[in-house]
Amino acid sequence: MLSFLDSRIQTMFIAPRFEYFLSHKKNPVSKDSRIWSAPLPLNRHQLGKILQPDTGTFLSHGDYFNTVRNFLEKDRFEIVTRAISQRLHRNIKPQEIEEIRICLEKHGEFYHPARIETTLKGITIRFVLNVAVSEAGNSCVQREYRLLKQLNIDFPFSFLPEVYSQGCVFTKVGKVKIRMFLGEWFEGFNEFHISFDPSDKKYKIVVWDREHGNYFLTTGQTMELYRKAARILTCYYNVETFEQILSWHHGAGDFILKCQNHKIDVKLITVRQYRPVFENNGINKDPDAELILEALLVFFLNLTIKMRLDRLDGVGEIVWSGDIAVQATLKGFFEGLDLNPQVSQFTEPFADCFRTHLLSCTYTDLLDLNRSIAKTYHPKAPETPVINQHLDQHVDDLYNAIRQYKKYP
Repeated sequence: MLSFLDSRIQTMFIAPRFEYFLSHKKNPVSKDSRIWSAPLPLNRHQLGKILQPDTGTFLSHGDYFNTVRNFLEKDRFEIVTRAISQRLHRNIKPQEIEEIRICLEKHGEFYHPARIETTLKGITIRFVLNVAVSEAGNSCVQREYRLLKQLNIDFPFSFLPEVYSQGCVFTKVGKVKIRMFLGEWFEGFNEFHISFDPSDKKYKIVVWDREHGNYFLTTGQTMELYRKAARILTCYYNVETFEQILSWHHGAGDFILKCQNHKIDVKLITVRQYRPVFENNGINKDPDAELILEALLVFFLNLTIKMRLDRLDGVGEIVWSGDIAVQATLKGFFEGLDLNPQVSQFTEPFADCFRTHLLSCTYTDLLDLNRSIAKTYHPKAPETPVINQHLDQHVDDLYNAIRQYKKYP
């Protein structure tokens, strides 16, 4: 009898308490508050629209919080316990977790991410939980989890978040399937967008810092931001298979930054697609030098276009950045090439070979290639008219930047 009771006592534990918040700990949500039963918005661009999955049943904030809690409670908190253990590099037990705070961060195009704050013995460990409720989100959540996991294995960089676990939970009301995955939270990083600065009537990058207040980047910081974003994307470009990170967009908040002592650090928090823009078609499993250079040129030119696109204040119309983005993208691109392994088809350093190839392109070459790339954008995409409006000037900026380029110190 005593051994049975001892066994029962050992398996019992006090579950961590849960608290709920909207985007920041200053906005707590309780089960008897008005927001608990209020519908979840479709996304931040359409805050007035109610999120209705295929079942036709709208989801409330309470449905969201309950579903996230159910996911974290699964198998005696196994998912979150394992993730904390990985972070602390030691095995912890679920009874060590004292509190879990679920903070609904924003309403994105694909996910409604939550910041998960776990507290144990005076230590707070934070994670991000990407919650896919919409049809669009559910279609990509498993793919993104797999891609993030694989890229972190294949590449020796830390620009992408680690991912810990994925799964799905059904809501109690309506039995709506909601998929989600737990990942690394980048502490101190914030979203940014182009915005109008009334103090000097110029468009600049504004950082959404909820802790200390929004602020505009200086010209030097802006250049650092674009340079490091371009470096990240180039680091994950596979020179021989032409695989690359696709479907990223500044307007979706895919990159985040941290400014510390006036220095900029940048991370990429999502990978929706990783594949070649065009296939090798099996003609050459080992592409020749010319094909490698041409494919990289297309990647580079598309990178310089996409780096200039954003949404005004993250929710407004598509806007185009100044030419500083071109100079910074060029520098970041070559930094990324320097971080990639040497390509066997070239005897000289690969970055030097590509620079020679780039300098061989005439102004007309660049103009024709950029116009061809612009035609690959969907004609009804909101970016397309903005690209076409600025394309000729963009080629001028690019042509001059290439000829003035010097290796970043």
